[in-house]
Amino acid sequence: MRDPYRYSDAMLIIPPPLIECLRCFDGRQTDLDLRALLVRITGDLQVGELEQHLIETFSSAGFLEDETFAQMKAGREREFAAAPKREPAHAGGAYPLEIAALRTTMARYMDGAACRPAPLPSRDLPSRDREGAVCGIAAPHVSPEGGWQSYRAAYQTLGPELKDRTFVILATSHYGAPEHFGLTRKPFVTPLGETATDTALVDRLAADGGPAVLMEDYCHSFEHTVELQVVFLQHIYGPDIRILPILCGQYANSLYRGGAPEADEGVRRFLGSLGEMAAREGDRLFWILGIDMAHMGARYQDEFPAYADRGVMAEVAERDRQRIARVVESDSGGFWNLVQEKRDDLKWCGSAPLYTFLKTLPGARGELLRYEQWNIDPRSVVSFAGIAFNKP
Repeated sequence: MRDPYRYSDAMLIIPPPLIECLRCFDGRQTDLDLRALLVRITGDLQVGELEQHLIETFSSAGFLEDETFAQMKAGREREFAAAPKREPAHAGGAYPLEIAALRTTMARYMDGAACRPAPLPSRDLPSRDREGAVCGIAAPHVSPEGGWQSYRAAYQTLGPELKDRTFVILATSHYGAPEHFGLTRKPFVTPLGETATDTALVDRLAADGGPAVLMEDYCHSFEHTVELQVVFLQHIYGPDIRILPILCGQYANSLYRGGAPEADEGVRRFLGSLGEMAAREGDRLFWILGIDMAHMGARYQDEFPAYADRGVMAEVAERDRQRIARVVESDSGGFWNLVQEKRDDLKWCGSAPLYTFLKTLPGARGELLRYEQWNIDPRSVVSFAGIAFNKP
């Protein structure tokens, strides 16, 4: 067991016979319930010492909702708020920590063997106007080792003339509050160097964006969806660029209760503020969407195994294609209607950033450059794509 929010650094290994005991720590069951379960599991009436050991272990690790956890949480959030920089959280994991190895790896991703044909046909997807200027891209945020060909397809559309723009990174917030948008003023550091955040634009959004804005959102400290885009941008342009990182929380109210996301007053105000900024800044901005699409199989609580490009995933590809078709047509309403079907049983974690972009730059038509499915583990699949958008 690990804490994805990184309030706790502990990792606990639970013996298989005791895993069932975790159900007792739900805020409703009592010590007596835990004791009775331990007696049944062990066949021993004398379980008091084991019971106390479990409780103390979980508490000291920060895995119970108690005073210890509250102190850890407050301390971590205070540390991030006070830190001058957003340090790399995934170097040495999602990508190499050592600079030479990172440069070699990024060169392989961006300049390596030609991409294999995409398994998803784009026959029904309209191509963007080749004469129009590219104003944004959508790239994955999956591990680059699994999704490098879609990253490459998207990032190869970026030319040297874009270097001096502010790159607005609309990225999935996996752990942030629904209907909220996480901002930070901190520069982003990777092994390739330090990239500045456009604090003037952050300040404007923080002032005008309303109650849905979470300033110095702690989720930025460990979320990978912005960090991976920064690494690709730094590989292309060097670290001397500007970004505007925005973590987009899930539009849960709309997803589970119906209606458009902007029916929420906080979402409506932020989308309005972001749209005004887009209109005001114009070509001084370039938009980067860090998104993945479907999440299927055992890892994602489905009752079936998933295998890339076959079986149920062939059906998923068709449904992905229908959503992508609405995206590249700049049809935000049609796209969201498809997301709302079955409360998004495809589990697209990039739906909020996509919808945010479509509402912010209405009329920005796109082109599907590449679509892929990848077995993130032997029984689970993530789908993702590279998309380029033209100016409205």
